[in-house]
Amino acid sequence: MINDISVIMKELKNLGDEQIKHIYIKHGAKEPLYGVTTGKLKPIVKKIKKNYKLSMELYETGNYDAMYLAGMIAEPDKMSKTDFDKWIKEAYCYGIADYVVSVTLAKSPYAQKMADEWIKSDKELYAAAGWACYCWLISYQKDSFFEKEKLHGYLKEVEKNIHSRPNRVRYAMNNFVITIGISYKPLHKEALEVAKKIGKVFVHMGETSCKTPIATEYIQKAIQKQRIGFKRRNIRCKK
Repeated sequence: MINDISVIMKELKNLGDEQIKHIYIKHGAKEPLYGVTTGKLKPIVKKIKKNYKLSMELYETGNYDAMYLAGMIAEPDKMSKTDFDKWIKEAYCYGIADYVVSVTLAKSPYAQKMADEWIKSDKELYAAAGWACYCWLISYQKDSFFEKEKLHGYLKEVEKNIHSRPNRVRYAMNNFVITIGISYKPLHKEALEVAKKIGKVFVHMGETSCKTPIATEYIQKAIQKQRIGFKRRNIRCKK
């Protein structure tokens, strides 16, 4: 049965790819993992659909691919604050913190409250996930969903502190400026000004070829393409 965790883990192992596994490891993943792409996870998701209990069991395995799948089948409305606290505590790399935990949190009733708490944390992945959660939210929710003054305060915090924050927090804060500049019209001009002030943000990307986006360039491109105010249809990211 597809809802049997032992069956799912066997299927994930069979779908694993050593080359993909190596790429994930470069991005911070660690054993146990098999190296399963999102494209290969999607058919499993279609069979399972949404399943709170199974998502919690998959995440509990500590297997990178299973943890990612957990986010794809999660039921955020059924998750408690304790569940999210557990998930962020066990998120050992940004791939899980930013693209599983923060995405799932963004679909829950606790999104802003918990993101606000995590942003204040002195733990790198907690803070990064908090900023990332706001990026997912802003790119998806209507502008009226947010308190303009709160977001403006966060912009000023980025302007003042981004270059002194931990590595992944810098990356998430930079993305926050870009997201505000593109997807939140009430503070578009302010975000562009902050982008100009912070300039190029250095983020160590390890052995990967990834580069940190330059906020001014991304916002300007969106202006040229008349995409200011862009909103995602679905908050769930792709791997």
